[in-house]
Parts: sequence; C-alpha cells; structure tokens
Amino acid sequence: MSQYEYRERRQRQRFLAQRAGTTFFWAAFNGQRVPLLDLSLEGFSIAASAPPTSDEAFAFELRLEGIPDKIKGQAQQMNFVPGEPHGQIGCRFVSFEGEGAMRLHEWLTIHVIAGATVRITVKEAEKIVEGPSLI
Repeated sequence: MSQYEYRERRQRQRFLAQRAGTTFFWAAFNGQRVPLLDLSLEGFSIAASAPPTSDEAFAFELRLEGIPDKIKGQAQQMNFVPGEPHGQIGCRFVSFEGEGAMRLHEWLTIHVIAGATVRITVKEAEKIVEGPSLI
C-alpha cells in the first residue's frame, strides 16, 4: 500500500462531473485538458492508470462546460484508488486565485439545481453543496 491510500477523505458532498454521458467539469494542468470524475468544495478526482509520483502542490485550472469563466489555483494529490479500466487520483484544493472558491460554490449550486429531479431553491441547493459527504 502506498502513502496515497490512507490520506483524509473529503468531508463535503461530492458531485459527479458527468451526467448522461456528458462531462460538465474539466481540469487543465501540464498543458492537458482532463475530464473530472467528481468535484466538491474540497477537491476533485481524475482517472489515472498509476499512483501520483509526487505530493507537491500543482497549478490547476477548472472549467465548466459552455462557460468561459475558469477557476485557477493550487491542488495536491492525496490518494490513488486502483480500478479497471482505470484508477483514480483524488486531489484537494490548497488555494484559489481571486474569487475562485466563491465561483466554485456557485458552479456546484447551479449543477445541483440543474440535476435535481424535483424543484429546489437556491438555498436548498447551497445546503446540499455545503453539506457532509454521503459517499
């Protein structure tokens, strides 16, 4: 077992970055655009075939499909979960540039409202986004 398998899990609710086969949230780092698997106020996960090679913070840029805005900051790789056909790397946010944290909160609130099967208010969606992890 590697050092990445026992790191702290996120405390806030995670949201799938894909719905009905469409990816809504993307990350860019090292010059590549990568689809996210999930996203929360605390971090994100991406598909990976091997464990991270470093636990140093790295620059990221988040994108919401169809929106020109982007969120920039620093993240750190926290764990690796092996799987087929690929594993996944979990990353936590270390810092955001400017109003990145507020923008992420808005994006996730919109994502919850858009995916709800019953009508919910903005306040209810915010409580879900800010709530504890159910996973």
